Amino acid sequence: MRTFTITDESSETSRILCRRDILERVLGETLKNYRQAFLFSDETVWRLYGTRALRALGNIGVFTMKAGEEHKTPETLLSLLSAMAEAGLHRNDCLVCLGGGVVGDVGGLAAALYMRGIDCIQVPTTLLAQVDSSVGGKTAVDFCGIKNLVGVFHQPKWVYADPAFFATLPAREVRCGLGEIVKHGALCPEIFDTLEQNRDKLFDLAFLADIVPLNIAFKADIVRADAKEGGLRKCLNLGHTTAHAFELLDGRLSHGEYVLIGTYFEAEISRARGGDGAYLDRLQRLCLAALGEMPALPDAAQAARLACLDKKNTGRGRIVLTVPFARGEYRLLELGADEYEREIVRIGREIS
Repeated sequence: MRTFTITDESSETSRILCRRDILERVLGETLKNYRQAFLFSDETVWRLYGTRALRALGNIGVFTMKAGEEHKTPETLLSLLSAMAEAGLHRNDCLVCLGGGVVGDVGGLAAALYMRGIDCIQVPTTLLAQVDSSVGGKTAVDFCGIKNLVGVFHQPKWVYADPAFFATLPAREVRCGLGEIVKHGALCPEIFDTLEQNRDKLFDLAFLADIVPLNIAFKADIVRADAKEGGLRKCLNLGHTTAHAFELLDGRLSHGEYVLIGTYFEAEISRARGGDGAYLDRLQRLCLAALGEMPALPDAAQAARLACLDKKNTGRGRIVLTVPFARGEYRLLELGADEYEREIVRIGREIS
């Protein structure tokens, strides 16, 4: 069992607990501190864990959304808020988010908006959500075709990370989580070394259970220092500009798979600008080990043009990148849109 605490500049405190059997051993006791709690999930997770959750939590209100990023919309958010209002939730009540990153993002935003903010408990059921999206208080929905355009920072009261949930994850969902884990490895030498030493175990559930707390500890340190992404936290955008560009154009793969692709591409951009070539080779091999192989990609020039829509960019025809540079080091780069497009097209041609 591992516990981490994040307190941001507004004195909001988020506690993160890693242990098994969260639903039965921990969550029910936590909810006794609230007059009423309401549970939010998606249809896939609810089919897998709904009976278990109700048995552990008793008579609790439930709202489920359709599963998938395409349902991470204002309409889903408003439907959840309506269900919370109909259930009669008050300012001192609590919303429990049981699911992956989409559930956590939508539910976290609903908790932030409802009565100007109620407590939120995140119970992430995917690898990606446990190591990344549930930690740090980012909440959002997609809007006008742009990922996470509408959102706020709202720290969850608790994050309960249970590795037992991994047993029901398909290999693609594990790969999705590995995208963020490899990204953390590009920033943290300890995680990088652990991944390299266990490259043949990346999909082993025992290995994943061991590496999750290491990733949470790393991200918690970053968020503790920069909760609102004013400086240091921008390092966590590594690989994401190119990832979001391909994701927006293509959408066939998971977010984490696009992060692995984006990290691979941006390592190559870094190499051309003085990055440590030997280290970047090792990082790219890790990306490919997690991907299995580089998938067929859509037209790189079209993807590059969509990068201008990423909210991290300046809006002046400049593309902002957080790239791996050397062991444990990153660089912030700002490229002209034409220069970025040439680089993405070149790299796409070299790997095809």
